[in-house]
Amino acid sequence: MARSSSAKSSLDGFPASAIFEKDQGITYKDFLILPGYIDFAPQDVSLETRVSRNVKTKIPLISSPMDTVTESRMAITLALLGGIGIIHNNLSIEEQAAQVERVKRYENGFITDPIVLSPKNTIADIDNIAQRYGFSGVPITEDGTLRSKLVGIVANRDVDFERDRSLPLAKVMTTELVTAPKGVSLVQANEILRKSKKGKLPIVDKEGRLVALMSRTDLLKNREYPLATKDDQKRLRVGAATSTHPHDRERIEMLIARGVDLLVIDSAQGYSKFQIDLLKEMKKKHPEVDIMAGNVVTREQGEALIKAGADALRIGMGPGSICITQDTMACGRSQATAVYYTALMASKYKIPVIADGGIANIGDIAKALAVGASAAMCGSLLAGSKEAPGDYYYENGVRLKKFRGMASIEAMEGSGGGAKRYNVEDQKIRVAQGVSGAVVDKGSLFEFVPYLMQGVRHALQDMGCRDISALHKALYASKLRFEPRSLAAQAQGGVHGLYSYKKPIIGAD
Repeated sequence: MARSSSAKSSLDGFPASAIFEKDQGITYKDFLILPGYIDFAPQDVSLETRVSRNVKTKIPLISSPMDTVTESRMAITLALLGGIGIIHNNLSIEEQAAQVERVKRYENGFITDPIVLSPKNTIADIDNIAQRYGFSGVPITEDGTLRSKLVGIVANRDVDFERDRSLPLAKVMTTELVTAPKGVSLVQANEILRKSKKGKLPIVDKEGRLVALMSRTDLLKNREYPLATKDDQKRLRVGAATSTHPHDRERIEMLIARGVDLLVIDSAQGYSKFQIDLLKEMKKKHPEVDIMAGNVVTREQGEALIKAGADALRIGMGPGSICITQDTMACGRSQATAVYYTALMASKYKIPVIADGGIANIGDIAKALAVGASAAMCGSLLAGSKEAPGDYYYENGVRLKKFRGMASIEAMEGSGGGAKRYNVEDQKIRVAQGVSGAVVDKGSLFEFVPYLMQGVRHALQDMGCRDISALHKALYASKLRFEPRSLAAQAQGGVHGLYSYKKPIIGAD
């Protein structure tokens, strides 16, 4: 016994309980995890996790249901890369359901909602598309909409040497087209593309109306997605946000009918009679659909929602980069403390908790996992990407995208999602709990997300854990050791002492 006591006292650092049982809340910057023993490579680390009772993903990354973060394009991309996206509900019921259906019906290689122009559009319109989206191969239909008759296609070679950018596309488009019939398989379409040596392959119905588009570059990109998050029918998984308001029962039913995999009850303060009643109702009516409840920050809150039927908990009240809830409402909790205590409680029920907010870089994701989270829900980290909603614009020479909190005045004046989340839908005077701003262009998630996840693999390797399950076992067995750090230590742990420097990629610090 003496030897065991001596061995314990020789361990550096502290167990998580000693760090979090202090007299003040802490967040990710306030501590470090001490390194463990390494006998494996980063590529041996598995990031597979559960984001709810029955929904698994290959990477611990979820996009936040914010109207400047997640619509179908974000959800499709994140699912292909191994995570899952949550479609925001600042949309009409029909619009949100259509977004979910677009994800569920997505097939790798086929673009089911391509950008389309009419013969009356000009070369300048092609230039705008190239600037906004990074491509210029555009199908031309009779009236410039999908599902009207295909009459041509415009590629780079058709417009590159034209000086007059006001020319109508009717004068430059290619009309001798290679097409494929509706219902063609990916393999068959790939063979047609290969033989034709074209960059784009329009898919048309029997009447010659455009129904989809296939791109050679997208095909190459989409050829292999071994980590893709899919359901039993091999369709991409997707989540969607809803409120507890009675009129959103119709929203829930339509989302389920369109195949949503995960419902997220979107509330800033989830410990309410309304959310508990909704959970009980939905678990009786649709026990097959997983529900993520929240947001909560205490064990009492989380346990009440789990007992009501929650399949996952969303943790965080006020830590987001555009959230001012803690200052405005005087309620909330330091994020690392909130994640640790709710995860400690939820682990007894085998229910995953999702760290929502305060994730600014790779290290924050790793720390959230280390204190018990099964995944990180990110807003600002993914906003600004090519796949996020909205258009790019320039300010002082910097390429930006708008990013706003769902409790900002602008979001609450939208289609109701923001107002419903903060229970102010029917109030004349609305107190903002979030702000609007801008984030720097992050490029495409096809490059950014693999970079983030490789960093997380390295972090788990440094901690000596091969997977998230092993990380949590080490946490609760007090084998994972933590150490608080002073403000001076935090400063020294980042870049310092340089006249100037350049980050290798956003989210790397």
